[in-house]
Amino acid sequence: MSKKILVVDDSALMRKLLREIFEKEGYEVAIARNGKEAVEMNKSFEPDLITLDINMPEMDGLTALSHIMSERPVPVIMVSSLTEKGALATFEALNLGAVDFVTKPGGTISLNIDQIREELLLKVKSALSSRLRTSLLIKRIRSETQKTKPKPSQTTDNEGVVLIGVSTGGPRTLEEILPDLPEDFPLPVVVAQHMPAVFTKSFSERLNSICKLNVVEVNRPMPVEKGLIYIGRGESDIVFTRRLGKLFIQPKPENPSFLWHPSVELLGRSALENIDPQKIIAVMLTGMGYDGSDAFAEIKKRGGKTIAESEETAIVFGMPRELIEKGGATLILPVQEIAKQLIRWVKNLN
Repeated sequence: MSKKILVVDDSALMRKLLREIFEKEGYEVAIARNGKEAVEMNKSFEPDLITLDINMPEMDGLTALSHIMSERPVPVIMVSSLTEKGALATFEALNLGAVDFVTKPGGTISLNIDQIREELLLKVKSALSSRLRTSLLIKRIRSETQKTKPKPSQTTDNEGVVLIGVSTGGPRTLEEILPDLPEDFPLPVVVAQHMPAVFTKSFSERLNSICKLNVVEVNRPMPVEKGLIYIGRGESDIVFTRRLGKLFIQPKPENPSFLWHPSVELLGRSALENIDPQKIIAVMLTGMGYDGSDAFAEIKKRGGKTIAESEETAIVFGMPRELIEKGGATLILPVQEIAKQLIRWVKNLN
């Protein structure tokens, strides 16, 4: 029996184009024009997956998503505009339970739909086999002390780094880990999260508001410092370099030899070239594909420590599974244990 997809969008043209894409792949498709219809059809049509627009009349996508996740949870892919406002709404959707997002092509949709066809179908296939985490993130009360964060202090060659590679389901998963790192966490953290540039900027700002450590987007060469979490800028790669003996992290144009960006593999390789492997901790989180598995396995082989998120909590187990199968995981942990383990490990690194 073919899988069923519910397409929710207030644009008749977008509904038509998405329907054609999915039906061509053999999916059974139904359509809804707004969030209210989506909530009703989630119960009557019983789709295996929903693509959900954000800005719609009668009931917007975020309100509809909250009803869907409370009444009949199902994998949802948000279809959002590539704007800063759209990015913030998308992160809220991911926190409410959406599995992933696809950005609408700009300009005339009919002329640009092919730009997202491959990405959309890949994410649909991945989402159909994903693991839903329907519980909302724990609401964190931001105290006055969190508003004044410690000033970063530059690292030395004797200190290490935490690398994090993540893709599908990443924003929500990172928000379950990074806010638990204390303000005196002694290592810089560098994150390669696959997403467009406008999203990484908004995401870094969002994380900065909920984390005890300072969070910045890597949009220029930056010295690697304690007390900072670095989010790789979308539509580019990020690599470590040395300048007058000091460690820097910087963006580079996307390397066409790699499928995903920012590339976890390139980040891991550059870390091995510039940092003592025994001072590297690498964490592989939820995501489809295999990005970073070779580099992270090499980090473990050369004396570093690695964590693969366990299948029980990974929204998509692809990237962690690849690392585990290559013998590259020092530990396999559920998401709620990862920050605790990082804290335990860093006490012994220096």
